[in-house]
Amino acid sequence: MSEKLTKATQFQYEQMNQMPKGEKPVFHVSAPAGWINDPNGFSVYKGKVHLFYQYHPYSICWGPMHWGHSVTDDMIKWKTEPVALAPDQEYDKRGCFSGSAITLPDGKQLFMYTSVRKEAQPDGGVRDIQTQSLAVGDGMDYEKDVRNPILTAEDMPENSSPFDFRDPKMWKCEDGTYRCVIVNDRADGTGGR
Repeated sequence: MSEKLTKATQFQYEQMNQMPKGEKPVFHVSAPAGWINDPNGFSVYKGKVHLFYQYHPYSICWGPMHWGHSVTDDMIKWKTEPVALAPDQEYDKRGCFSGSAITLPDGKQLFMYTSVRKEAQPDGGVRDIQTQSLAVGDGMDYEKDVRNPILTAEDMPENSSPFDFRDPKMWKCEDGTYRCVIVNDRADGTGGR
């Protein structure tokens, strides 16, 4: 487990322990601390419903996104789990954005998520570059793939934008193959997002 992931998890539990009773909803998912955003990886895994979400534990403002993690048996009462992903690699330093989760044949859970980093541009500016990355885990601990990012601008169709390449949704087909769709804007910005 990376230092950033350990730190984020420790911080969230410290904040939860300081929260006065009655300040958090009893029957809804809520961030244990900080900012909560898009749901990710909403899935059934090992008999429980797992909800991951974009999460910045250190502030109530948007910041480098982590993946928060909550689990339920009944869709009413949710248990906060350790932070699943933290922006701790060069390719995801700006954040671990939206993604999805599926169960692999070996029983592990696979995440595909949008990894974001800053990159200098030919015009002298700096932009966020979005790529796609993988992590595999057991419902509690997740390890990023050493090959990350697995999809980059080089893998996109011609005239695609590396600035708007996000939100992978994976699924397994009846024939045993896997599919994924990913949102992408055109390089000229006319894709309609």
